[in-house]
Amino acid sequence: MAKIKPFKAVRPAQDKVALVTCRTYDDYSSAELAAWLDFNPYSFLHVIHPAYANAQKVSLEKRFKAVANKYQDFKHDQILIEEEHPVFYLYEIQSKGQTFTGIIAGTSVKDYQNNVIKKHEDTLQYRVELFKDYLHQTNFNTEPVLITYPDSVEINTFIALRKKSKPVYEYSTTNKEKHTLWKIDTQSEIDWLQEHFENIPNLYIADGHHRSASAELLFKQDKHLGNENINYFMSFLIAESNVKIYEFNRLIRDLNGLSKDTFIKKLSEHFVIIAKDQEIWKPQNKFEFGMYLDGSFYALFYKKENHQQASILDNLDAQILYDKVLFPLLGIEDLRNDERIDYIPGKQSISVIKDLIDEGEFEVGFMLYPSDINEIKALADNNLIMPPKSTYIEPKFRSGLVVYEL
Repeated sequence: MAKIKPFKAVRPAQDKVALVTCRTYDDYSSAELAAWLDFNPYSFLHVIHPAYANAQKVSLEKRFKAVANKYQDFKHDQILIEEEHPVFYLYEIQSKGQTFTGIIAGTSVKDYQNNVIKKHEDTLQYRVELFKDYLHQTNFNTEPVLITYPDSVEINTFIALRKKSKPVYEYSTTNKEKHTLWKIDTQSEIDWLQEHFENIPNLYIADGHHRSASAELLFKQDKHLGNENINYFMSFLIAESNVKIYEFNRLIRDLNGLSKDTFIKKLSEHFVIIAKDQEIWKPQNKFEFGMYLDGSFYALFYKKENHQQASILDNLDAQILYDKVLFPLLGIEDLRNDERIDYIPGKQSISVIKDLIDEGEFEVGFMLYPSDINEIKALADNNLIMPPKSTYIEPKFRSGLVVYEL
């Protein structure tokens, strides 16, 4: 039974929302970051990157305190305002023919601990600890965990009706997205949503495993302080049919001492290989892989006898590539930390992979077929963990749009 909770959010003043909100910090190049910080005094980047004007290195504790101070400055200057009462939000992102619509709410740390909120990715402990310290020092979070729920006719109908009302915000951004936010603030609506989510047996984390793990760690550390908000973390709840799942393609810097012919011969033990020459080819189905090597594309078809009796995890395309190619042939054991491997989200053109290999930075690239939501749920239901960088999932939330204070 999933528990959701309204909260007293902090959000931009209506006339400044398009100037305040930003993409996640890591999504900006150095030049973009400098430009936004130079020319937009309202950008939330000033909050999450407060050391910009002071280039010397500072300790993490000082940096986090600077974030907290800048955040308070934004509130003092009424760039950010606080809701008078706890609310839910309905939020929609329109982007290049794709529309994402979901509910912003607090989700329960205890549900996360009790596996009502299920996960499919492993986390790095140092990243979990780092973000926990960030939350503890700054006392706010503006990046919700993306969580899916099973499609519901009732919730879909509620959303469709609610979208006919006047929004709190409706604005466009420089990356050609349109953002619309509605407030769900009547007690009857809040009660209705809570009751419907209580009838959902499980929620599934799509993106934000480190954020949810950090929230749990903060709860364990600070629950004695008696702050109710510490019992929850902000989430963007979206129907599972409405998420967009891309693959992460792999780039490898060398063939681990193998010649091209030897490498292809070893590949043929597990794959049927068809040369595509200059034809740009990407997988059309599960158990298919694309490869670019030495100026040519190849189609790799995993031999059927290999996956007829395999487990859910062993039949995952990212796991197959690791088990049959990356580890035994190319010597890549640690997918997170080995500097010989890099990742390109599947939403980027395959020509990016081709160009990087043709320029000599990498020697071989592999294109995968994206996982679907049922595969992700099956892994989560069986307490199995995907290999790192198996999925790139949209939508992506804008920083500074809705802030959850701790």
